Amino acid sequence: MTAQQTPAPTRSRRPRDLRPGALRPGARRPGRLVGWLAPAGLIALTLVPMAAGASRLTQLGTGATVTAENARFFDSPVPVIAHIVGSTVFLLLGALQFAPSLRRRRWHRLAGRVVAPAGLVSAASGLWMAVAYDLPANSGPALMAIRVVLAPAMGAAIVLAFLAIRRGDVPTHSAWMTRAYAIGLGAGTQVLTIMPWALLVGEPGELEYTLLMALGWAINLAVAEVVIRRRARHGRAPIMRA
Repeated sequence: MTAQQTPAPTRSRRPRDLRPGALRPGARRPGRLVGWLAPAGLIALTLVPMAAGASRLTQLGTGATVTAENARFFDSPVPVIAHIVGSTVFLLLGALQFAPSLRRRRWHRLAGRVVAPAGLVSAASGLWMAVAYDLPANSGPALMAIRVVLAPAMGAAIVLAFLAIRRGDVPTHSAWMTRAYAIGLGAGTQVLTIMPWALLVGEPGELEYTLLMALGWAINLAVAEVVIRRRARHGRAPIMRA
């Protein structure tokens, strides 16, 4: 008669977490990747304006041929240089302020201290160019009037955001910075409103160009208000903070 064999000890296993949405140890939550979609989209919108700005700076730096289209920049280069640099910093760093993983970090606050001054430079230089530069061929008094209104509005939004954060009102601060960013990002959205017209119809005239430019700003401001209201309704963390 053979001796009864004792079963080999089995290795204890941790109970598996079967809750919906549970992740393996070390796995990244999908929300982190989703949270970067907005910054990535905003940066993508700025690529064409940034490329145009880099081309303009190259022309000014290398002494390119002066034409009727760029003569105003060579006659007075300071406003356009300030506008390109200020807008680039404001839009790039501002886009990163929309990343949820950076909102609660010290980097977010430090970046905000650069974003706000850069936005003020962008707004002030934009107003300067709208008033002091000769109007391009496809621009008229109506478009200049829109720029004269929106540039101070962008600067005022940044100032209101700064005053709000000084008194600890984060939601108001965030809302005003979001509106300022929407105005500053107008050039990116205007590529999407003007390019289809140019491809399908041809070069827009003064009226069409003004309406398409205004449409770009209107889209941005409408989206900004939707985001602000949705964030307030769900009590989410601030999007931008200086």
